[in-house]
Amino acid sequence: MDEANIGVLGSYGNALFPPGRCSDPFGATKCTAGDSSIEPYIAANNILMAHASVFRLYRDKYQHKQKGIVGINIYSYWSYPLTNATADLEATQRCKDFLYGWILEPLVFGDYPQVMKKNVGSRLPPFTNVQSELIKGSLDFIGINHYFSVYVNDRPLDTGVRDYTADMSIDSRGSRTDPPAGQFVSGMGSADDSLDDTDRIGYLSSYMEGTLEAMRNGANVGGYFAWAFMDLFELLAGYQSRYGLYRVDFADERRPRQARLSARWYSGFLKHNGTSALASRAQVNQALNLVS
Repeated sequence: MDEANIGVLGSYGNALFPPGRCSDPFGATKCTAGDSSIEPYIAANNILMAHASVFRLYRDKYQHKQKGIVGINIYSYWSYPLTNATADLEATQRCKDFLYGWILEPLVFGDYPQVMKKNVGSRLPPFTNVQSELIKGSLDFIGINHYFSVYVNDRPLDTGVRDYTADMSIDSRGSRTDPPAGQFVSGMGSADDSLDDTDRIGYLSSYMEGTLEAMRNGANVGGYFAWAFMDLFELLAGYQSRYGLYRVDFADERRPRQARLSARWYSGFLKHNGTSALASRAQVNQALNLVS
């Protein structure tokens, strides 16, 4: 399952994704059918049950022969408290409980985070004891799509009709002063299809360096995936945002591809076992020289 925690909101909360269900005032467009206050929670519950059922089936019937592994992927951003006030510290943790805990805590502990059960109440479908035992432990790995970080501060819980965002009861912004980040897509997209994408090299370099540091500190990381190999159709931005290490000319029916600077750098990094350093421009030039 890919980004179960955000997919259900787009499909049943704000109607950005098919089947386009929502209820006013929570839709991105005019809502014609749905209930944003409850359907995302039902959909997430069904996803968890489906995932757990497939995991158990694979483990019991196929895994001993095929040696495969089964996991789940979540959408993520990291949250920092806007201030050191107790309310903001609690809001920051609440953000993580709603964003990660919604999907991961049932898979690890067999139930939703306590704060979700409190804020959402009867709109959050409960697990039976049998369901809880089926779900608990049903993963071999966790996939993480990481996007950006935000600063979080507390927002009083709305007493009216609420959706998932209102239930979380926070305000967030991209920095201590800036408005919230508008780029909700993985990797580094750009409207410019230039081949000289040095910014993307810095982006990839910093994430890979952070991942390596986490591994050195004991994190059990199985891999890092760059998004994306070539320009492609993105769910929200279509062909307008370019994410590829390789440029694709969509105006040409043959769709010719050209390696961007980032492709050459990444190739050099991989060919030399990551020994070519990651961050500085001089190190980038070194990596490029290795493959030129």
